Amino acid sequence: MENAEVGPPDTAESIDLTKLRRDHYPNIALTRFLNVNYVHAKTGDGGDIYVTRHGLPFIGHMEPENWYTAKWFKANREKLAGTSTVYKVKTKPVDGKSLDMVVKWCRMGQDVPLETKIIEDVLRAEFNSPFEEFSLVEELRANSYGPADLKILLQKPLAVYVPPERLQLWQTGRSKAKIMSKIAKHPGIEIDILRQYILIYKWVRGLNAVAAFDQAGLPPEQLSAFTQQVINDLRLKGYRVLDQKPAHFIMRPRPDGSLPKRRGSRIPYALVDFELLERMPEHEEQVKASRRGSYLVKQRDRFRDDMPKIWPQHLRPMTIMGVDYVYGFTESTSGHLWVAGHDPDLFDYFQPERWRKTPRTRLSPTDDIFYTKTKDNINIVWKVSKVGELPDAGAAPDARIQECGYNSPFEEFSIAFDLTRRGIATIYPRAIYKTGLTADTGCIADRRRYESHAGILTPEGLPVLQMDHDYITVWGFWNGPDESLAEHDGVFYTGISAANALRRGIITGREHDRLMQRLQRLLAESGMENPSLKGNHVLLSLNPRGELMRDSEGELDIRLCNFETMQRIAAA
Repeated sequence: MENAEVGPPDTAESIDLTKLRRDHYPNIALTRFLNVNYVHAKTGDGGDIYVTRHGLPFIGHMEPENWYTAKWFKANREKLAGTSTVYKVKTKPVDGKSLDMVVKWCRMGQDVPLETKIIEDVLRAEFNSPFEEFSLVEELRANSYGPADLKILLQKPLAVYVPPERLQLWQTGRSKAKIMSKIAKHPGIEIDILRQYILIYKWVRGLNAVAAFDQAGLPPEQLSAFTQQVINDLRLKGYRVLDQKPAHFIMRPRPDGSLPKRRGSRIPYALVDFELLERMPEHEEQVKASRRGSYLVKQRDRFRDDMPKIWPQHLRPMTIMGVDYVYGFTESTSGHLWVAGHDPDLFDYFQPERWRKTPRTRLSPTDDIFYTKTKDNINIVWKVSKVGELPDAGAAPDARIQECGYNSPFEEFSIAFDLTRRGIATIYPRAIYKTGLTADTGCIADRRRYESHAGILTPEGLPVLQMDHDYITVWGFWNGPDESLAEHDGVFYTGISAANALRRGIITGREHDRLMQRLQRLLAESGMENPSLKGNHVLLSLNPRGELMRDSEGELDIRLCNFETMQRIAAA
């Protein structure tokens, strides 16, 4: 079989940029997604290619001009079996040699076919993003979980190629009905994947298990037993493929057609096709616990300056309105992300594929606010920004709200951090995500924020606030102080809005009015005002015993959770 041995864990040192001709690749950068390093280069057709350490020696072969041109691709491709769009392709000769590759169009965001879903209980299944898929493959290759003497050979991931053209909505593989229902108000929120992603793997020579067993004259029951063996091997290593089938096992028969065997009468094989690869539940929980523990400590320390950090090339520090961020590109959606703090390690936790499609609970009957638990077991609340909308006069009758309009995400974060510095507790601002999908700017009713922010630019020289994109603010779900959770994860507080506490009889009307008056006074003393302040903008905290938390003076512990109309009071 193709050399599919387990490789070493991916490190920055494992990618040797000296192998690239700088005259041919003048704008290369070392980038990192989900613990895998890539060399990022622009392709001659204006697209992007992200090359792994396995693919670096073959980067010339993977240039689109050497396999993707219409005439060559049509003449040198072989459609492979399956429900996905996948081909074996022979490249043009580079330095006298051609390369056999497998190219597969990523189905991220599409519905999993029903016949695939029913193989295991995977009605919740979703296709991996290209970078999630490569991350899981490299994780399995590292052989760090399960029996050390059990090594599963895997197809080598070489690169992710992103063609330059953007798809039309109907070309994404999603149903028209779903598209129309989801883009009515914020087109960038649900349908934010409009580029193609082509995964490139090295071809593994041999036959799939179905053909190999047939050639060897072995009965179907032996193929079924072998399939179960492969499934069990994966389980022992802590993984499963939700649509596992013998066509995904490659083996190399002897010249006489028989199958070679190793110790214990095991038939050697290599696995291919990983779009539904995932960790087994027990392994997943261990990984989540480890990542969550690391996350909680990093959040506690996110603004510390005394810990030296090596910044990867694809991330940059930015300061916007007094708030420090880790800024970078989200390749899976062609969006951008600002993560509050100084720690670049926090960036991957907020990549959109880690939280955009996880099960969510709507927290407001009128606004797009959702609670979810990310794939790393992190509790967050994400909210679609109203920047650019005009406040509804009926819902917000105070003239000052109409006058000021809705804050931008960057203003909301700046105000939240400013209030915290002034001693008024808030929920935790985590990240700001700008969707990749562009929208019609004709629906922007209030352009004042875009004009006032026009001079705040990204490192690429673009305005941080753009009318043709939607923005999502990501907040920590309030269940305890960062400092406490970093030390004692699992000892949770329960947040409840003052309005809900009043409805449930946890506080009296008098207590509700008193805390709202106290909050208005504290805001005024801090140079802030919120003309639309309501009881559902304020969280109270219940300790693990179900008791309302109070401060040293016996006052209810309050925490602000809405900043969309909060304003700084102009100095007289």
